[in-house]
Amino acid sequence: MLASLGVVLGGCQPEAPSAEVTGSKGYALAQQNGCFSCHEIDTESYCPKWRDIANRYRGDGGAEARLTGKIAAGGNGVWGEMLMPPHPQIGEDDRRTMTKFILSL
Repeated sequence: MLASLGVVLGGCQPEAPSAEVTGSKGYALAQQNGCFSCHEIDTESYCPKWRDIANRYRGDGGAEARLTGKIAAGGNGVWGEMLMPPHPQIGEDDRRTMTKFILSL
């Protein structure tokens, strides 16, 4: 019985990101800059999942510019009380690449 329960519950786990996702420049930049310390693509953590961010801003023509700026400036209040610290050390081109990656999910 426990084996069958494991099979059922195992199907509830989020899929691992595809090689296309993990091989992207945006994913690599997110890893290099420590973004996975707080964010995940599909796994629940104390910060918003990137897939949720992509879904919220899908179809919003100004989202790329706003989110690229938010990486540099930081912010809070959009996803609850958790504060996102500013990352001004990340260049604008790299921030834009990461934002495009997140919005593509």
